[in-house]
Amino acid sequence: MGKRTLVRRRGRGGKQFRAITVGKLAPAKYPNFKLDEHHSGTVVDIVHERGRDAPLARIHYDDNTYSYVPAPDGTTVGSRIEIGVGATATARNILSLESIPDGTLICNIEKNAGDGGKLIKSAGSSALVFAHGTEGVTLKFPSGKFLAVNPKCRAMIGIIAGAGRKEKPFLKAGNRAKYMQAHGRLYPTVRGIAQAAVYHPHGGGRHQHIGRQSSVGRTTPPGRKVGIISPRKTGRGRIKERK
Repeated sequence: MGKRTLVRRRGRGGKQFRAITVGKLAPAKYPNFKLDEHHSGTVVDIVHERGRDAPLARIHYDDNTYSYVPAPDGTTVGSRIEIGVGATATARNILSLESIPDGTLICNIEKNAGDGGKLIKSAGSSALVFAHGTEGVTLKFPSGKFLAVNPKCRAMIGIIAGAGRKEKPFLKAGNRAKYMQAHGRLYPTVRGIAQAAVYHPHGGGRHQHIGRQSSVGRTTPPGRKVGIISPRKTGRGRIKERK
């Protein structure tokens, strides 16, 4: 029985292929306050966390607790933040979606009520409160996709800071290698057909070509799931729909 290829071992997600946890501070999420409570806090520090492109704001609340959240644009040390019922719909405040008016730019959005924020957390990103309806609050994301979210989910008003991060070039391959290492991503990326057969499903042969059908199924295991993934149409000449 042969060995699994290197790319398939990496797809399994062993410890040697996972993102490095050194330099991580804490989960960037909202505190577990009840929806009917009102709290206020102060930004005491703005810090950088390894593997994250957006700066984090450390917030101390009035009940002597603290949390880290992605810092919206314009946040400084000493900025006041309100969270919960009665908070005004102004920049940096955290409210439930039902309390945020249409046309407002928001970030760090909860996907399910109470999860602390799962959507729109990268630098320079924001979503638009499009409409309030019976199915929930409709949000428009940077991709153009619309999504109806539970009105009880919380969000922070504003745009995540660090929008100009991509404007500065890496200049050197070493800088990009350190960036990719911090994010737990493979660098540099070698073409599959340029590798040996023991390292990639497309490798091997005297010439650089795949040598087999490149289509793979949707349920193919990680690592072997390379090439054209679950194509809608296959074949030559007269294209036939996949059944």
